[in-house]
Amino acid sequence: MKILLLLRHAKSSRDDTALRDFDRPLNDRGKDDAKLIGRFMREGSISPDLVISSPAKRARRTTELMLKSAGLDINVAFDERIYEADVHRLLAVVSQIEPVSNVVMLIGHNPGFEDLVEVLAGRTERLPTASLAQIDLAVEEWNKVRAGAGKLKWLVTPKDLKKTN
Repeated sequence: MKILLLLRHAKSSRDDTALRDFDRPLNDRGKDDAKLIGRFMREGSISPDLVISSPAKRARRTTELMLKSAGLDINVAFDERIYEADVHRLLAVVSQIEPVSNVVMLIGHNPGFEDLVEVLAGRTERLPTASLAQIDLAVEEWNKVRAGAGKLKWLVTPKDLKKTN
């Protein structure tokens, strides 16, 4: 079995309208939420073998803050295909993951991530910013991932975590 973790980037700022979408930074809430998800991962002993992130500024910063807060020292691969990716492109990224990695985290954007949950797990779920989902995949190799191959094990949002703290 393979495990796919999907982390939507945290809340970004739209204050500077001159910035390209790709260059938008996190706002203060986004920074806090990325750290909160990291603490959730640390407390739950969630440690991916591999992290693949969109190279967009808000995704990079989410990755950095989450890993630091989680206490994880993992090399991150930045894959341009994740930025503005539809579900077909995301499936292509997943299918090319090396088989040695069993738990992989993708960090990216909607609507692609919500669509990926729906295609893999057959469930329509809302993924607000900084949401983290775990999909358990009934495959031995990433190149075998297909529609319906997964089960959504859990989905956590910063709002959920703030309720319990």
